[in-house]
Amino acid sequence: MSVIDPAVVSAGAAGDEDFSAWIGREEQHTQRIEALHVAAMAATLDLAHAPAEGDALPPGWQWLFFNPMARRSGLGEDGHPKRGGFLPPIALPRRMWAGSRLRYLADVPVGATATRTSRILKVENKTGRRGQLWFVTVGHTVRCDGRDCIVEEQDIVYREPPAPGSAAPTPEPAPANAEWHREVTPDTTLLFRYSALTFNGHRIHYDAPYAREVEGYPALVVHGPLTATLLQDFALGCRPGGRLAAFDFRGAMPLHVDAPFTLQASTQADGTLKLWARSPGGGLAMTANATLA
Repeated sequence: MSVIDPAVVSAGAAGDEDFSAWIGREEQHTQRIEALHVAAMAATLDLAHAPAEGDALPPGWQWLFFNPMARRSGLGEDGHPKRGGFLPPIALPRRMWAGSRLRYLADVPVGATATRTSRILKVENKTGRRGQLWFVTVGHTVRCDGRDCIVEEQDIVYREPPAPGSAAPTPEPAPANAEWHREVTPDTTLLFRYSALTFNGHRIHYDAPYAREVEGYPALVVHGPLTATLLQDFALGCRPGGRLAAFDFRGAMPLHVDAPFTLQASTQADGTLKLWARSPGGGLAMTANATLA
């Protein structure tokens, strides 16, 4: 996942394209929450101990599962599955996971069999400062042992490539009132392993020449859901003994390999946590809110 300029200035038409037929489309995947896969994620995050069979799957780790496994011949130039299928065939070349809203209703045990049902909720065209955008909202529900465990609304954004030579938008500064801090240095091994664990072929995360020369990034890009997973763990560390009940996040600017960034958090007036990822230059890379039970 990459991120976009969040300032959308107006809604706009997009020629004669009509993707309304995709709204309501559903797909379903059933998968065992394999302990070996969970242990691999723990090793990737450099944790001393991995959740064992029967333990609750940590928040964000559900993104290791239920991912599409397109054949290599079914991938586009960017490494994503080619357009069409479950998601609408939007032709704009830049595709990214911009954010999600999650509710954690019950634990998903390691070793259990779970089912994720996905449904396209909304397809919208808008115009931003950097051109045309399409927003696709997908609802995901993970069920295990006959009950809903995780409910998510995911925002996928398609956009035009930036004009050649155009400057990146000026990042919004990160808040200055953090109560908690944790520094993260994303190296190539972390990005490679996370791509492998999530079966994510997007080349901006492992193919440096492609990231620089085709998509215009200065270096490999840190996965948005990886940053969001780290923020969820960070939220639990800010409130030891709590259980994450709700979490939402939005990407604001990309983070890059070998550039240390900082997870930060503060308490809001209603007792929930405001969290964010601060880029090395002090910009706001991701913002999030967490409710702990």
